[in-house]
Amino acid sequence: MSTRHNWTQDEIIALYHTPMMDLLYQAATVHRQHHDPNVVQVSTLLSIKTGGCPEDCGYCPQAARYHTNLEGNDLMSVQQVKAQALRAKSSGSSRVCMGAAWRNVKDGPEFDQVLEMVRTINKLDMEVCCTLGMLTENQAKRLAEAGLYAYNHNLDTSEDYYKEVISTRGFEDRLKTIENVRKTNVTVCSGGIIGMGETVEDRAGMLVALATLNPQPESVPINALVAVEGTPLEDQKPIEIWEMIRMVATTRIVMPETQVRLSAGRTEMSREGQALCFLAGANSIFAGDKLLTTPNPDVNEDMKMFELLGLQPQKPFIKIMQPQTVEAEDSQYQPLGEKPKWSRPGHVIERNEKASLKNK
Repeated sequence: MSTRHNWTQDEIIALYHTPMMDLLYQAATVHRQHHDPNVVQVSTLLSIKTGGCPEDCGYCPQAARYHTNLEGNDLMSVQQVKAQALRAKSSGSSRVCMGAAWRNVKDGPEFDQVLEMVRTINKLDMEVCCTLGMLTENQAKRLAEAGLYAYNHNLDTSEDYYKEVISTRGFEDRLKTIENVRKTNVTVCSGGIIGMGETVEDRAGMLVALATLNPQPESVPINALVAVEGTPLEDQKPIEIWEMIRMVATTRIVMPETQVRLSAGRTEMSREGQALCFLAGANSIFAGDKLLTTPNPDVNEDMKMFELLGLQPQKPFIKIMQPQTVEAEDSQYQPLGEKPKWSRPGHVIERNEKASLKNK
């Protein structure tokens, strides 16, 4: 299956509503054509500056205008971040994503400090991701020069539903930041949240916006809303695990080469539910006791789950090869008696190759 960039909303809605067993089979098949099904990346999300954000995102406890009893903090020091990164690495994480509660990046001492954090973590042979709000082209280039591996900027939902959740930033603003990142060698991480009151049509609309980008994002987080008291979405009921499985599976089919990240909401998911998400094509999780400010499963519990399912943590700087260029001759996975073909992670990119890695 080659990567398409012309998916329509109707096509994606039809996929989403496919009978569950058929949807799982199709998604799992696509997953094995492009990824090793037993390798899952473990990432750690670190809030380097918490609270006080001027935005009005309806799901976010860090917005200054909401009363969520969140304890904010100023920008962490480089040494504090390094200590957290080393801790994450020892627990099996290959990527550290640093989040700051900013509407947009402002040039100055704080941004310089973030650039030093990126350089420091990069020297630990870990992938570095940042989510700092809107970026200019020049700021994206400076992050790239510091060694940033990925930049996260979620679309959150469809363009049509976006204004129901956020008014302080437009949908086009998010696309512009992704465009600025694409002018560098930094990879793009962009996904969204389900369970905010949106329709299936909105979920499909978000996937259309992501899947029609060329190239598609290298990473797509799928989050289940964690309703926080004091935010406008505090009364939203948790989504059922089946909705998460359908969303992961549909994302995998329309973006076959992308790393699909099973993100917020895992504390409400059983191991069995998460296993079905992995079967459906999720191949990344966030580890640690918090995702910025919301609860997350204990890392030891995640490692027990990995052991139970026979999953291995992905190494950093893995270059995914092109579809069907590597046959898994020694694979034990042979569905319906057929020898499968999938592209598996290739070589670990050496330090002097990182800067020249280009998006494909």
